[in-house]
Amino acid sequence: MKVILKADIKGVGKKDQIINASDGYARNFLLPKNLAVEANNDNMTKLKSKQDANAYKKSQEKEEAQKTAEKLSKIQLKIPVKTGENGKIFGGVSAKEIAEQLKANYNIEVDKKKIDLKETIKTLGIRNITIKLYEGVIGQLKIDIISK
Repeated sequence: MKVILKADIKGVGKKDQIINASDGYARNFLLPKNLAVEANNDNMTKLKSKQDANAYKKSQEKEEAQKTAEKLSKIQLKIPVKTGENGKIFGGVSAKEIAEQLKANYNIEVDKKKIDLKETIKTLGIRNITIKLYEGVIGQLKIDIISK
């Protein structure tokens, strides 16, 4: 019996996947526990429209990420920091601070977890950092760490 899974089931399949389950397993376990629906024409049409909507949403998100990456490539973000003698920074510049500066100065929201920073920046100067905006979309940002 062909069924469409409504949830991920370990060893069986993922959500919205069409599987061929034995009649007894489908009637006695999957359907009563609302883990699957029968793969008839009506349910197949619903699944197809849901998949089309998800594909459209993903394409919109990717397009938005590409626009953001384009904006980021044109920006040189200046971050003023307190420094001691011989240009040493107190503390450091973290991904959180970079995200906050982008939001405050350019109204670009970037999740701090997506900023690819191995460790906090502890010296003055210009750096190029990468920001993973979406699957396959990576933005480049120039950061200039300056003394106050």
